[in-house]
Amino acid sequence: MKVNPSSCLCPVLLCLCFLERGYEASHYGQAKVISRSHNATHNHTETEVHHRPKRGWIWNQFFVLEEHIGPDAQYVGKLHSNSDKGDGSVRYILSGEGAGSIFIINEAIDRNNNKPLEPESEFIIKVQDINDNAPKFPDGPFVTSVPEMSEVGTSVFQVTATDADDPTYGNSARVVYSVLHGQPYFSVDPKTGIIRTALADMDREAREHYSVVIQAKDMAGQVGGLSGSTTVNITLTDINDNPPKFPQKNYQVFVPESAQVGKPVGKIKANDEDIGINAEIKYSILNPEGAGMFSISTDKDTREGVITLRKPLNYEKKKQYSLHIAAENTHLDPRFSYLGSFKDDATLKITVGDVDEPPVFSMDYYIMEVYENAKVGTEVGAVTARDPDSKNSPVRYFIERREDKEVYFDIESISGVIRTTQLLDREDTPWHNITVMATEEDNPSLQSHVPVTVQVLDVNDNPPKINTEDEIIICESTRAGQVIQTITAVDKDDFANGKGFSFSFPGGVPANPNFTIKDNEDSTANIIARRRRFHRLTQELYELPVVVWDDGEPVLSSTSTLTLRVCSCQRGTRLKICQGEAFLSSAGLSTGALIAILLCVLILLAIVILFITLRRSKKEPLIISEEDIRENVVTYDDEGGGEEDTEAFDIIALRNPAAAEELKFRRDVRPECIRPWSSRRPARGRLSPSSLDIDEEMDVREFIKQRVGEADQDTSVPPYDSLQTYAYEGQGSPAGSISSLGSAGVHSELDYNSLDDWGPKFEKIAELYGEEVETASESTEKAESEKQT
Repeated sequence: MKVNPSSCLCPVLLCLCFLERGYEASHYGQAKVISRSHNATHNHTETEVHHRPKRGWIWNQFFVLEEHIGPDAQYVGKLHSNSDKGDGSVRYILSGEGAGSIFIINEAIDRNNNKPLEPESEFIIKVQDINDNAPKFPDGPFVTSVPEMSEVGTSVFQVTATDADDPTYGNSARVVYSVLHGQPYFSVDPKTGIIRTALADMDREAREHYSVVIQAKDMAGQVGGLSGSTTVNITLTDINDNPPKFPQKNYQVFVPESAQVGKPVGKIKANDEDIGINAEIKYSILNPEGAGMFSISTDKDTREGVITLRKPLNYEKKKQYSLHIAAENTHLDPRFSYLGSFKDDATLKITVGDVDEPPVFSMDYYIMEVYENAKVGTEVGAVTARDPDSKNSPVRYFIERREDKEVYFDIESISGVIRTTQLLDREDTPWHNITVMATEEDNPSLQSHVPVTVQVLDVNDNPPKINTEDEIIICESTRAGQVIQTITAVDKDDFANGKGFSFSFPGGVPANPNFTIKDNEDSTANIIARRRRFHRLTQELYELPVVVWDDGEPVLSSTSTLTLRVCSCQRGTRLKICQGEAFLSSAGLSTGALIAILLCVLILLAIVILFITLRRSKKEPLIISEEDIRENVVTYDDEGGGEEDTEAFDIIALRNPAAAEELKFRRDVRPECIRPWSSRRPARGRLSPSSLDIDEEMDVREFIKQRVGEADQDTSVPPYDSLQTYAYEGQGSPAGSISSLGSAGVHSELDYNSLDDWGPKFEKIAELYGEEVETASESTEKAESEKQT
């Protein structure tokens, strides 16, 4: 392409207009220009050949400023093609990004031909940045801290601002930092934004918080540049640069002499301008006199020195104390050692106040002694107390009484002498603890107490006793001279009166031919056999009286009777155990259990003998023969009560709960359809089968048959064969009874001899009734004969 700047034919003006203010991000625009031309001398035929001339654009790169504001289009530049002869036959067409909307071109219209003269050609329009964005601090405001007393130039914080302008074009995004507010305490690096201390020895106690305003300005800080600012809040942190100080050098406090030991009596405080651990203070008492009576500690919450009493105060002995108290920091900073010692001291004077005090005993506690069995009124000891005040009031004494304890002692109220009120037993209570109370006669409300312990001393008032309650076993194989048992003694008295014991047989008793006793002179004695062979069957038990006496003052003795049992000892064991006892021991049975078993056996034997005797008295055989027809019938000696018997055996547990209810009929009531057989009694006289009415025989047969069927079908009855009896209808029943059980003791007028004619089936019944008749006849004749006699 050739550029002809002197050409004036067909000037083409290109106007580009920026229509949107948000087009800041676009720096380049591409456009295409097409030139069209028409030659009037060419014919319009299909075979017309067009020759493309050489393209000859004349153009440069165009630039346009952003943020153009105004009603007129902004001139960007002009284009010219060497094919344009300036005769108005060339028209320029703009296409591409932003063509027609953002960029426009003045067209030269060819009125003859509308065909393109040359192909499209591209060129670039570059949007140039302008300074239209101020620097910003996106994370502000900021909070930071720096230690107080820091050196000049100590780094505190760094701020960074951002600028949306193009950093590669001009100085629009070149930021410079400066301090708007906060001088002369802090400074900022213009390029890096690092904030530093600018003043030395900044004291937190003088000023703790600072608000520093930092400005960021673009265009390298030149006039016309845009700026933004942020606030940095800086706090000076504490360091231990201040020693503790007492507000004054002398203090006074009043403490009554009745103050309790271990309780606070006063406070003192030193001030420290520091905070936290840098203000922690430790107090101490420097002079030995004050440290001996008082102690001081630090209250962690208030940082006060708390003064505590270590020993009781006595106004009469000392009325005033002077304490030299020091206060010092516990956490020191060596950088500030040049400031001197971080310690301060003051003087505290304590004035002791006079108080009316209770009596004071001469001792903190008393221990007294008295012998047991001493006479009532015996003096045990005395306590003394005095009034510590200057007036020296008289003192009165009392013993504190407790309702749950028995009174053994009393005290004289003026002298303080303690005496017994009853006999004392050392073996019952060897020590007694009492509390004595002392009060002032002028002021009884002032009381003091002291514990008194009374030890009861022992006297020899209990005789010794043999220390054994078990039987001594003598084996049948014991030889003469063999030691049977070593015995000892016990004494309730103290070891001084019951330390040694002696043993012997009672005096005035003939020598024992079986045993002898040997005193071992060590408070023990051996029982020795004097003969060989002891026979348990000959004599099983031996009683041996032994006398034991102590060596106390006076000498006391007692006689105990030892029981020696002879038995056949079990061999192969060192213990003397009888074989019977060994058997019981191995079986795990005691003597009581064996006695219980023997008693049970004896009771069972007695029951068996009684049963046999009763059977024999009734002339009933103990064993019923196999041919006896009663082999499956259980007999009882008592008769049921019929309908009135409501205490019969309850067999509900044996019944089937699912049994049909319709089968539960009364066994003792005959159905209404059957006539009572017993209502028709046979006439007195000879009883024969022919005397029974045929209808009644059929009624009884049907009645029994129906009952047998009900019994077979009833699933609620016990699961075994039973005897269904219908012999007794109960008292007051109109049916009466067909049983002979109720007439056992009454003589019947019926003739039972005819039963022999009934046949083999009634043979047993005939025998039974025949015997009964004979027995009854004999009894009647015997009674009549005795009556006559």
